[in-house]
Amino acid sequence: MTLLDAAHAAVSADPENETARLRFYERLADGELFLLLEKEAEGETLDPRLFDLDSGKFVLVFDREDRLAEFSGGVAPYAALPGRVIAGLLKGQGIGLGVNLGVAPSEMLLPAEAMDWLADALDHGPEEAEGLPDQFHPPKGLPDALVTGLDAKLARAGGLARAALLAAVTWRDGRRGHLLAFIDAAEGAQTALARAAAEALVFSGVEAGEIDVVFLRAADPAAVAMARVALRFDLPDLTPEAPTAPLPPGMDPSRPPKLT
Repeated sequence: MTLLDAAHAAVSADPENETARLRFYERLADGELFLLLEKEAEGETLDPRLFDLDSGKFVLVFDREDRLAEFSGGVAPYAALPGRVIAGLLKGQGIGLGVNLGVAPSEMLLPAEAMDWLADALDHGPEEAEGLPDQFHPPKGLPDALVTGLDAKLARAGGLARAALLAAVTWRDGRRGHLLAFIDAAEGAQTALARAAAEALVFSGVEAGEIDVVFLRAADPAAVAMARVALRFDLPDLTPEAPTAPLPPGMDPSRPPKLT
């Protein structure tokens, strides 16, 4: 059973559980999926195989290569892409997503509206604001789904920061909330880290705006004060290697693939 199978099983066991549904979409977005193509990719252009079903048009993805091969009856052209990239490509196209059709317990058809929703959820980035903290307190009242979601997101953000601190905060203007501070973030990583935090909020079901994000150095007075009461997330210490070959379509965020 794959992680996507497990997420799908959780939804099937409790269809009214919104947290389980959100976790399934998060797993779909974060995982690598194998998109069935009509022919091999040419440069940055992809030509997905399109299926015209009674419920609409769909492209097909599989969460393992062997599942795609089983569906196709042998070797078939495909592109390995993160689910979030595929959702972005399908947004507004009126095309749904067939997942693991005929080859896994997680087989399902996601209509075009579901892919539009997922793409919009992933596009919902953080907004900048200003504020002065007055006091920090231990985090309180946050759902387990959010803490678990943050832990999973940050575990995949190795090398982007040293750690993250989550604490309750009282602002100078009297507002109360929670603050997530990234400690010693790598240069240029702020946007990716803030987006990861925003996605953890979206897929945990917590209303946007309940957590603010800041970037601090370990020696900053605010970081020292937060560390006394905060929940700490240590990010993996990774040293990425320079790629020795061109990245496949969809893996370079500055050059997303095109659909034909």
